[in-house]
Amino acid sequence: MCAPLITCGGAPFSIFNFQFSVFNILEIIGAVIGLAYIISEYRADRFFWPLSILMSLFYIVIDFTSGIYANGAICCYNLLMSIYGLLVWRGIVQSKERAERPVGSCPRHYWPFIGAAVAVLSVVLWWLLGTLGESQFPWLDGISSALSIVAMWMLSQKYWQQWILWLVVEPLMILLFYITGNYASALLYVVFEVFCVLGIIRWRRLERRTSAGV
Repeated sequence: MCAPLITCGGAPFSIFNFQFSVFNILEIIGAVIGLAYIISEYRADRFFWPLSILMSLFYIVIDFTSGIYANGAICCYNLLMSIYGLLVWRGIVQSKERAERPVGSCPRHYWPFIGAAVAVLSVVLWWLLGTLGESQFPWLDGISSALSIVAMWMLSQKYWQQWILWLVVEPLMILLFYITGNYASALLYVVFEVFCVLGIIRWRRLERRTSAGV
């Protein structure tokens, strides 16, 4: 999820001994949308999925431009899942009552399949990206992409445990963005990591209220 950065007068400038360039305007816009996205996800409100669609579109461009191809492909997947998640959350699909879906808990018998899916996808994507030579960091790209695929599906089902997977994904994305020079996106994902912790607390509370019939 990133894009190349342009330079100020053709050369980077230094802040606290780090070399920075002027941020690409597209990345900044994507970061602003991303901030609105994570706040909306934390609140579990109806604006989340439209924001997810916008964010996916921005980061499709950013990722493919920066050579993070697996995550770019994940953004294409996220775009489709955002449309699907919108329909699920609003009760248009997977709901006989056509009612807004509440925050729920992932069934225990799903977890072995979730673990297996993450493991298989990680190995396949790592191997594929390494073989094709189309990613700068195939192992990091592959593992973060595998986790993101599964986490996005869990999010579409409104399971509170989806935050746990994102809690693992975000540090990997921070590292990816930082080493590819996409500092605005790296900073955004630091904020995402904080919201993962807050999201676990809030969504778990909402799930307990739903279970208690409150």
